[in-house]
Amino acid sequence: MSKLQEKVAALPAEPCCPALTERELTVEEAELTAAMFKALGDPVRLRLFSKVASHPDNEACVCDIADVGVSQPTVSHHLKKLKEAGLLASERRGTWVYYRVEPSVLAAMGHLLTPTPASARVA
Repeated sequence: MSKLQEKVAALPAEPCCPALTERELTVEEAELTAAMFKALGDPVRLRLFSKVASHPDNEACVCDIADVGVSQPTVSHHLKKLKEAGLLASERRGTWVYYRVEPSVLAAMGHLLTPTPASARVA
């Protein structure tokens, strides 16, 4: 497990970082946030993440999401990058791997990008 994965795994269920308009990010918050957005900066990774996040069962078999216009080894590479950034978790079941979005990821990303009312900002 990488240091980034360890940091992401240790995060509480609440969002890791404040809204960008609330206060400046710490170095660690910026590193975690940048890793998530860097992983999503690739169109194939963004599509894979979207397929998992929007899947009806809240998890998706790799066999259901691999049709993104690249080879299977490339899909595996991109899914690995999403896992390393703490965006996805996986579980092997027989010959297939199932992916799900980490519980706090969407909330954290949404919170980060939601403007904070001026009255609630920390000075």
